[in-house]
Amino acid sequence: MDSLNPDLPPMTVTPAAPRVWKFWGTAVWGLLIFVAMFLGQVGAILYLVWDRGDPLDLMSIQRVGREPAALALSVTMGLPATLAAVWLAIRIKKASFVDYLALHWPSWKQMLFGAIGLVLIVVAWETMSRSLGREATPGFMTDLLKSGRDKGAAVMLLFAFSVAAPMSEEVLARGFLFRGWSASFLRVPGAIILSSLVWTVVHLQYDMYFLAEVFSIGLWFGYMRYRANSLWLTVVLHALNNLTAVVLTMWLGS
Repeated sequence: MDSLNPDLPPMTVTPAAPRVWKFWGTAVWGLLIFVAMFLGQVGAILYLVWDRGDPLDLMSIQRVGREPAALALSVTMGLPATLAAVWLAIRIKKASFVDYLALHWPSWKQMLFGAIGLVLIVVAWETMSRSLGREATPGFMTDLLKSGRDKGAAVMLLFAFSVAAPMSEEVLARGFLFRGWSASFLRVPGAIILSSLVWTVVHLQYDMYFLAEVFSIGLWFGYMRYRANSLWLTVVLHALNNLTAVVLTMWLGS
């Protein structure tokens, strides 16, 4: 046998390199995924305008888009569009969807550590906001959530901001973008920073102060994504953060 022949040592099989989009591939696909998310959200508003028989013009779209229930549906519909685009990008690389996005459940210790870090960051920003005399929640979000509660759309908003939005944003930022950029010249630190910047840009409806808070939370989520090798961890942390903010805002508005 060849394995017993010293002149013919056994062949060693080198495992195939993982199929991953690198820097530019991840950047281009990231943009396409964001566009898909946007189209899914806008498509929901356009459907509501059409269903009501209103003219498909900018005024009608803006009017419907300001309604709490319509906005909740819009945010929710961004999720399937995001997942479909990410699935296509990973499918083209013939990679595993679960492994590419690190859809592995974290340990309870990792969950606890991530939650403690998140609480410390949020408390630090809350303390700073109070010392500066600033509101802890953007005014337009407070008005939206109070209006949604009063108009019977509280459950829809709760699902949209505590489930759909965290999943869409985490799959894009800490899932797809982090995976590809961490395998490029950026490595892990650069991937954490750049994916956090992209995630911050998604929240441009906020002012610079709240954007700084979003970026700092994004850095923590990115670190936890790397430390635990689990996207589910950041999805849960993101969902808990949003859930707490939504519930407290609605309760304080009672």
